[in-house]
Amino acid sequence: MVKIREYLKLARSFNAVLTGVSPVMGAIAMQQYDIFILLLLFLVGFFGHTFGFVYNDIIDYKLDKSSKEISDRPLISGTISMRNAKAFAIMSMLIAFIIAVYLVIKFSNFIPILVIVVSAFFIILYDLISKKLPFMDILVSIGIFFLILYGAFYGYSNGETVRDFSDITLIGWIVCILGAIQVLFMQIVAGGMKDVKNDYIKGAKTAAIKLGVRISDGLLIVSNKFKALTFFIQICDIVVVFLPFFIITGFSQNATLQYIQWAILALVAILMFILSYRLISMKKFERKKARKLIGSHYMINFALVPVMLMSLNPWAGLLAFFPGLGFILSNVILHGTLLQPKTM
Repeated sequence: MVKIREYLKLARSFNAVLTGVSPVMGAIAMQQYDIFILLLLFLVGFFGHTFGFVYNDIIDYKLDKSSKEISDRPLISGTISMRNAKAFAIMSMLIAFIIAVYLVIKFSNFIPILVIVVSAFFIILYDLISKKLPFMDILVSIGIFFLILYGAFYGYSNGETVRDFSDITLIGWIVCILGAIQVLFMQIVAGGMKDVKNDYIKGAKTAAIKLGVRISDGLLIVSNKFKALTFFIQICDIVVVFLPFFIITGFSQNATLQYIQWAILALVAILMFILSYRLISMKKFERKKARKLIGSHYMINFALVPVMLMSLNPWAGLLAFFPGLGFILSNVILHGTLLQPKTM
């Protein structure tokens, strides 16, 4: 049982549900509501997430092992050996691939397997060079874009199953873009802030460090450039999530539901800006506080797309609770906290 907990920590289970939901959102955007198909897509995303994060820990082992703040990570603490971590990563990749092949055969369409391979390529490329070059976070965003697009290929267009890229509807592309923007924020802002102390000391070339975020005499210095980028990404996120209501004819056919959606989206947007402001306004770097703010932001940020998709199917709104629920349960079971995963 202890070993299982350690492997769940290694897999970063606190946000694995989010990655699992990504292709599901793509499928729902294309009006796929078969629970079995959605479950399989979730598993592809979940095990793909596991591979990506385990591989990242393997690549960053030398850089991370000197940081006491992430000493709870299984590779750093030694509860899982490097050999077993590699085997776990390979096994996760194989499971995701087997499910993906099954779906290809079931739908008689080979394009989705190419899309998922492209997604995996960008994630692996990020793992290899993320600490060597700045702004490589865009690679993760591209990877998630294609992961959502992969899910969209298992939906419908004009009553027929999606066969090629031309069948992807405008709302399908918008959901892909939204997922990419949201992950870009989590990578550049959340990821950059939580690791800034160790990254700055070790000379890692992350976007945050490149834009002037640093630790000086125990104080956290956040440049105006980084602050501007933080709010710019979030403004893009909010603008794009409202776009379908104005540019897609007939997107929302229930006026009452639409106003409820707008109210929820506006509330979420306000909370996102408040949490972001608190994060980048810390005077002294406190990783525990940063984790809490990032965790809170994580749970509400990824509620945006499911709430927007309620226009297609009100039940889609339930997806808004899955990332947050998975986040909390993982933290409580593995770390004894609500919002502060120690492996973050």
